[in-house]
Amino acid sequence: MGVIAVNDRSVSLLENYDIEVLRTWKGRGAILCETPQGTLILKEYAGHKEKALFQDALLNMVRDKGFENVENILKNKDQELLTQDQDGTYYVLKTYFEGRECNVRDMNECSLAMNTLARFHNAACRDTPLPGAYAARPAHAEFERHNKELRRVRKYLKDRSQKTDFEICLLQNYDYFFNLALQITEELRFFQNEALRKQEKHFICHGDYQHHNIIVCEGGIHLINFEKCASDSPVRDLYLFMRKLLEKNNWAEKIGFELVSSYDKIRPMEKEEYRQLYYRLAYPEKFWKIVNFYYNSGKAWIPGKNLEKLSKVTGQEPEKQAFLEKFKTRYGLS
Repeated sequence: MGVIAVNDRSVSLLENYDIEVLRTWKGRGAILCETPQGTLILKEYAGHKEKALFQDALLNMVRDKGFENVENILKNKDQELLTQDQDGTYYVLKTYFEGRECNVRDMNECSLAMNTLARFHNAACRDTPLPGAYAARPAHAEFERHNKELRRVRKYLKDRSQKTDFEICLLQNYDYFFNLALQITEELRFFQNEALRKQEKHFICHGDYQHHNIIVCEGGIHLINFEKCASDSPVRDLYLFMRKLLEKNNWAEKIGFELVSSYDKIRPMEKEEYRQLYYRLAYPEKFWKIVNFYYNSGKAWIPGKNLEKLSKVTGQEPEKQAFLEKFKTRYGLS
């Protein structure tokens, strides 16, 4: 094995693989390798060690069903998916796609990303759970955890004697978003429990479906970084991609419905899934993220960006509520 160009101890891990490496170079947080089989990428494994088997089973399953636009994990000489360095850190070697991240400002590209997601979900569906499947926490349970933190931070804020401009603004808007979070969580709990009882198909989600993990290549769109994959409703992926785009576009109705339509053309959603999507979008997650970042950071100096983000969330709220009302009407959820 001839290794050229990068003086990095992690390059030596490539000796654990039965491949010929022509040259290596550094990528963003990874090492890229040129081989006769194409470019490969060696990077630190971000998930739990045990989850690598489930991740690999998912990738093989969707490829077997004809969805080939996903990365492939290469096994080392010991037929293991992960390789450990001298510090105990695990690394994974995967196929690499020459391309760029999905452009969130290009609606045609975003619509294509939704088409691709729907095709992935069609391939990631089974009548029985995939062996070794990791089940995601139900959305209402996630929200309940967020609500506990919101309750704790509200008390902390009220007890602070001297407050910054950010903290004053946060407290002024707190009750509205906190009460909204409680209401949405309670309504979703009822509907989600009902949905779980009726569930017939078992889906596996990408788990982190955002533009960084959607690579646009000459041969179409490819999906990477499945470390957060889990058994859950396809709505989890749909919501994550939609929320970020809607926030960037002031909850524009045209964009929101175009995204759903692009997905629906490939995999028509059931009414219960529209309802789940509505509640996920309705939960004030961006507000919780701002609160979470504030509470878990140093309080001696609060970045000015925090106030900018909070002002944006509060400023967008009327547009968000208008979009949600139209969403309910359009999909018969009223």
